[in-house]
Amino acid sequence: MTVQLVSVIGNSPGVGKSTLCRGLAAALREGGAVVDHFEEADILAREAFRPVAGEFADGAGSVRPATLVACVRAYVAEAVAAGTEVLVTDALVPFVPSLVAWGHDEDAVAGVVADLVRALASAEVSVVYVHDDPEAALRRAVAREGEGWAQWYVAKLGSSPGTRHVRDLESAAAHLREETELTRRVLARTPWRTVPVDAGELDAGAALVYVRGRLARDPGRF
Repeated sequence: MTVQLVSVIGNSPGVGKSTLCRGLAAALREGGAVVDHFEEADILAREAFRPVAGEFADGAGSVRPATLVACVRAYVAEAVAAGTEVLVTDALVPFVPSLVAWGHDEDAVAGVVADLVRALASAEVSVVYVHDDPEAALRRAVAREGEGWAQWYVAKLGSSPGTRHVRDLESAAAHLREETELTRRVLARTPWRTVPVDAGELDAGAALVYVRGRLARDPGRF
């Protein structure tokens, strides 16, 4: 059995990535598929990703790329053994924001993604890339979460080696624009199917319909 991995990622907070991920997982289950919905926080809770949690617990503040790749391989192997048909993951593969924040340059990021391609060779991989202008998306995130969240987000980026230049929401938006272009370049080198979703044009319902249409091979599934 070939497991399908649908990785839902976003170029900025506030683009609706998690909402789309939940909707897609629910729709697939309603269609009869055996689905695993991997939520963003699960990376520190799932058995296959225990080494990731362990490296964070050691206080390094980062994870070795080889650990990420090995954990993804283990996660897919567990899913296949359990008879899972579709993995719908929130902010997982290909880890670009984390790798950038930890100080990896474009060549290093591309190398990690190439390793992930090999690790996922037995799976059918689709990357749903939800994007919007980061300034607009960050405004939505602040409106939803409050000013305290904005301070936390800026401090989080500013404390990481690769994003220490971020000092406010304006510089955060500039960083996210650069990261968006990096992500697109890296994804273009992979054999994975990429489905771009413009969050500035599609609301949550329309985005779900659009993604299911783009992913559809078996109409009864997607």
